[in-house]
Amino acid sequence: MINIGLIGYGYWGPNLARNFNSNDRVDLSVICDFSEARLKAAAKLYPSVRLTNNAEELFENNSLDAIAIATPVSTHFELAKRALLSGKNVWVEKPITDKVEQAIELIELSEKLNKVIMVDHTFIYTGAVRKIKEIIDKGDLGDLIYYDSTRINLGLFQQDVDVIWDLASHDIAIMDYFMPFKKTAVSATGTDYYGNDIVPKSLLTVYMENNTVGHINVSWLSPVKIRQTLIGGTAKMILYDDNDPSEKIKIYDKGVKLSPTREELYHIKVQYRVGDMYAPRIENIEALALETDHFADCILHNETPITSAKFGLEVVKVLVASKESLKLRGAPIEIN
Repeated sequence: MINIGLIGYGYWGPNLARNFNSNDRVDLSVICDFSEARLKAAAKLYPSVRLTNNAEELFENNSLDAIAIATPVSTHFELAKRALLSGKNVWVEKPITDKVEQAIELIELSEKLNKVIMVDHTFIYTGAVRKIKEIIDKGDLGDLIYYDSTRINLGLFQQDVDVIWDLASHDIAIMDYFMPFKKTAVSATGTDYYGNDIVPKSLLTVYMENNTVGHINVSWLSPVKIRQTLIGGTAKMILYDDNDPSEKIKIYDKGVKLSPTREELYHIKVQYRVGDMYAPRIENIEALALETDHFADCILHNETPITSAKFGLEVVKVLVASKESLKLRGAPIEIN
């Protein structure tokens, strides 16, 4: 049994608490939040769980094996570092930190102390994303060419991060899971419409090795909610629509082949292939439930999480570069 404490019972914390509480291998022992109203709400659902507004109680609690952090990104580094130094494994909300150097420090510290850090990039554990990864790994798409996503809705405006850090972080993680190629540069455009230094709409272009490219469109200012992603390969292409209740994945046997003619200096022959479309079956398991099980496995068997701290670091590299590119009105920023 893994004893876990939760810091943060705001927007995402209740979802974590519910999944920790329902897992047979995890015991939700403590919930911490500065809001008395949130603690009262937690008390109604989890009367046997200890409640506190002091995070130090969790760090000093020797009975805890792990601490989950569901707080604003600006607090992640200090809380995760404190948890590691107190001998706890760490589950941290995405993104892992807001600085590359901080993510690297947490990686080095966790390796030194032999503790697990798992970053809560929840979409990686959804049935649709896992199915697409399976299709890609089998080689059904051929060589990967592009990742195009649209993740737009009306709100929720965040107080501490812009729309890239809030929404694009999902797609950067998914893209890196599907296409674990080196990210070489990023270009980001957007503007602060409301004068509060928070960018509510942005377009990102992520350049990768192998001439692969990612385009990510995110917005808090759309009158409709759209969650669509296209993954293009030389053999087949995929449409992933997270809003579709029955057919989230559609695989298209379509593609383009370019071949030179005898007059190749002047003409390129374009051949289009149009075949069938099919929608594969997807496992209907809550992502957070699967993620909780995975976290328990990693702690009990000393395994590396799929969304490890190193995985989270790659996401932060793109996010930080995008922030610099925004300041330069879309000028590409190299990713080291």
